[in-house]
Amino acid sequence: MTELIETERLYVEELQSIMEGYFAELDNSELSHLIPPSLENKRDMLFGNLPEIYEFHNRTFLKELENCAEKPELVGTCFLKRKEELQVYEKYCQNKPRSEVLWRQCGDSLFFQECQKKLDHKLSLDSYLLKPVQRITKYQLMLKEMLKCSKGEGSVELEEALATMLDIIKSVNDSMHQIAITGFEGNLSELGKLLMQGSFNVWTDHKKGHSKVQQHNTQHNTQHTTQYTTYNTVHNTMHNIQH
Repeated sequence: MTELIETERLYVEELQSIMEGYFAELDNSELSHLIPPSLENKRDMLFGNLPEIYEFHNRTFLKELENCAEKPELVGTCFLKRKEELQVYEKYCQNKPRSEVLWRQCGDSLFFQECQKKLDHKLSLDSYLLKPVQRITKYQLMLKEMLKCSKGEGSVELEEALATMLDIIKSVNDSMHQIAITGFEGNLSELGKLLMQGSFNVWTDHKKGHSKVQQHNTQHNTQHTTQYTTYNTVHNTMHNIQH
């Protein structure tokens, strides 16, 4: 329980440093001349819904976890109570690939160098933007450890909380795979709940040339399938192997 609360406090402090030291500084007129053109009007792409995550943890979740310090048997209920709010991480993780592309374009700018210097951070912003991804996966590990030491009161709620966090992580992973779906003309959100997704390989062998000398063109077709409650989609990755 102590580890959960202490790491939550540190996490909130790190989020606060990002919000105050980078996010807010984009509105600082004294630094506006250092902001790279590639970042113009793209703050939401770089940071995603980080402000929403910070507000939830700073105003709500940290305080509720601290209230469990003397009554650790209530921590499971704490997670269950905030199940819906914790799903904000799905949106953040969906945006992460776009954020990383933008960072590669502007991460070495003088603006970010100046912000990092003022914060006295050893690591650059991109390392801190990984913190939410790391945090949402860390919760289930700590809940597992707490469950090992738990007996009696609160253990049922801990088990339910662990299952909830594992479901959220699965939803995050599934949403990341949905980003790779291209060519579908409809709205993926209208297909219902994502039931399963995975990859499979298809090998085809094509022969060409004269009878004495033939060239084999083996095509490796990696297909990824996603199954929703109302629809299936398949998207391909093609690899040609000459031999």
